[in-house]
Amino acid sequence: MRSLMMIFGLGWCLLAQAGQVSFSRDVQPVLAEKCVACHACYDAPCQLNLGSAEGLERGAHKLPVYQGSRRHAQQPTRLFVDANNEDEWRGLGFFDVLQDPQQQSVLLQMLSLARRHPLPADNSKLPTGLDLSLNRSDSCPTPAEFNTYADKHPHGGMPYAVTGLSDSEYDTLANWLIQGAAMDATSWQPTAAEQAQIDQWETLMNGTSNEQRLLARWLYEHLFLAHVYLDEESGKQGRFFQWVRSHSDSSAAPREVTSRRPNQDAGTHFQYRLRPVQDVLVHKTHITYPLTQAKLERVRELFWARPWQVDALPGYGRRARSNPFETFAAIPAAARYQFMLDDAEYFVRTFIRGPVCRGQIATDVIRDNFWTLFQDPAHDLYITDAAYREQVDPLLALPGANTREEKLLSSWRRYSKSRNAYEKIRSKAYARLPAPGWDELWQGNDNALLSIFRHHDSASVRKGLVGEVPQTLWLMDYPLLERTYYQLVVNFDVFDNLSHQLQTRLYFDLIRNGSEVNFLRLMPPKSRQSILDSWYQYSGKVKKWLVYTKIDTHTPSALALPAERSVQEFGRQLATRFADLDARPDPINRCNSAFCHRPGLTDEQAASEQLLSRLASRPAAGLPVINFLPEASLLRVEFSDGSREIYSLLRNRAHSNVAFLMGESLRYQPGLDTLTIYPEVLSSYPNFMFSVAAGELDDFVWAMQKISTREDFDVLVDRWGIRRTHPQLWEHFHDLSRHIGESQPLERALLDMNRYEDL
Repeated sequence: MRSLMMIFGLGWCLLAQAGQVSFSRDVQPVLAEKCVACHACYDAPCQLNLGSAEGLERGAHKLPVYQGSRRHAQQPTRLFVDANNEDEWRGLGFFDVLQDPQQQSVLLQMLSLARRHPLPADNSKLPTGLDLSLNRSDSCPTPAEFNTYADKHPHGGMPYAVTGLSDSEYDTLANWLIQGAAMDATSWQPTAAEQAQIDQWETLMNGTSNEQRLLARWLYEHLFLAHVYLDEESGKQGRFFQWVRSHSDSSAAPREVTSRRPNQDAGTHFQYRLRPVQDVLVHKTHITYPLTQAKLERVRELFWARPWQVDALPGYGRRARSNPFETFAAIPAAARYQFMLDDAEYFVRTFIRGPVCRGQIATDVIRDNFWTLFQDPAHDLYITDAAYREQVDPLLALPGANTREEKLLSSWRRYSKSRNAYEKIRSKAYARLPAPGWDELWQGNDNALLSIFRHHDSASVRKGLVGEVPQTLWLMDYPLLERTYYQLVVNFDVFDNLSHQLQTRLYFDLIRNGSEVNFLRLMPPKSRQSILDSWYQYSGKVKKWLVYTKIDTHTPSALALPAERSVQEFGRQLATRFADLDARPDPINRCNSAFCHRPGLTDEQAASEQLLSRLASRPAAGLPVINFLPEASLLRVEFSDGSREIYSLLRNRAHSNVAFLMGESLRYQPGLDTLTIYPEVLSSYPNFMFSVAAGELDDFVWAMQKISTREDFDVLVDRWGIRRTHPQLWEHFHDLSRHIGESQPLERALLDMNRYEDL
């Protein structure tokens, strides 16, 4: 009670000194600077999303979104979608954090608790007892419960477990809350030029013929997640839009249909509309896509160059949702595949990086680093052979629509059996074709080569061949790419139950296996089994025997690769042959000369990369510091001219196999872990940062090479690490976003701090 009176007394003092505080001018910048890094998307603690006025007004909820063991589906609580006003959110279980008629607001009490028990801004480790784990149980106290919470968790104020607010930042937020937390946020509106483009796109999407309506449905289901920009300049200014199915037409603001999934029935009266993205852009959900004039012409070129016909529109029932190949069979398959290939990085990002902010359903079935390639449409039987396509379409249905617990095993058996039947048909059909060569790989643009890095329960995707030649590669054809997209993006519901999530996870395991096996067709026949065995060691052999189909070890390949180290030689030749398509050449991790740095650098920058290359692509058995590094560290190198470069230090964990849902730690092969070093921010979720002056980089690299114990590593962190209590923590952390904006202006957005470790 005494602490509550202190807050009230402080509040009146502040109020007496302050003028009227504006949310948009004063408050929102502070929230973006110090709060949104943890409070955004579905993994925001207590579902408190601080990226918009709507999120603040919605408030907090005691029930977490991520509850993988739940037996029954949870009510969706998507911001901007599942409720339209404060009363509706209260009806869904959210409680007010801004105002309370009886007591001080929860948000003000949280801020004041952190002020009363500040962490030392001395770059020390956090006090014992502060839980940073993603699976921690958040208390989420209501106003009436706050005193008990504060007594139990004296260091549980906001911002949580980091260097706190400055005096002026605290005064701004406190005064605003005491003054009544008025919202003056105004939604930005499209310019006249933007509106003209929007009208063109909405006209295309809301045509009335069966063909127009079916194509619009397919396009919407493939773009609903995107932050779309109408031209590069407006995108660089942060002006993005999102497709919604709206109950209102173009005469009014979009009013989104509230279906659980984008391919569920929205009724007969809706239109596809472009709605401005109003909340603060956060990197983990900021997956960009161009809706430029050129893209509009490309859509017309791909889908309307030749006539096609839809006799009757498909429905939105369970079968239509589970099999997009049958549902959209009338749309030319070549056009569908080419549309996805044109922007393959976007589509892979949607299921690797999004849409749910904590993607372990997807990421625990993939290796820590691999490259992804795509089958050329001219060599994809699904595209070129109509009879083959008609034969396999029924076998390409996806599980997860029926989420009843008692149907889990029977449903899984049915879908896995269909998938394996498809694989057998596919293997036999491709065995009758000429031996596959380099022309089997699509080479249309720089989306042809993708690098994927997994960081436990998150992952990143980049164009180009980043890192050493990986242990495994994926070769995706249209059925693989489309099934992955529908399974992990369109049909996946983060609010659904355990049965749904298990079916999604298990089927993605089959998709990964299919992509690997498709790649094996390029390897020498006599090497394929040994390569596959290296991917499925120990317990993986059981999964390979029980679940997967046998591979073709007889049909020749036209690549003429050596029998030994076939994958490594393939990767080397790929980088050479496709150099013009490689968006990110990588001499640091794949150095094949005396110069292990990018061209065009200053002498000091080149020397720095030469030094860092000593740490790259070495196994942890010879570089023990890897054992102490988290999954995704960032290294900031400051040069004598005042410039800086930021490098990602990615720990690639080696596994005996990634074929099982449980027991990942039992399959680690720590001596084989490696480190990828690349001059770019390659994660939405930094785990730690180091800051080193270029003149000290030799000492830093030498220390990294000599570390063998945790005590040695602690010394390194003490000298160069940026802990949560560092006085310039936020300056360094937000510099990562600035770095993204400098190299990729369309991708600039706030990074997430929920996974930042206390090293």
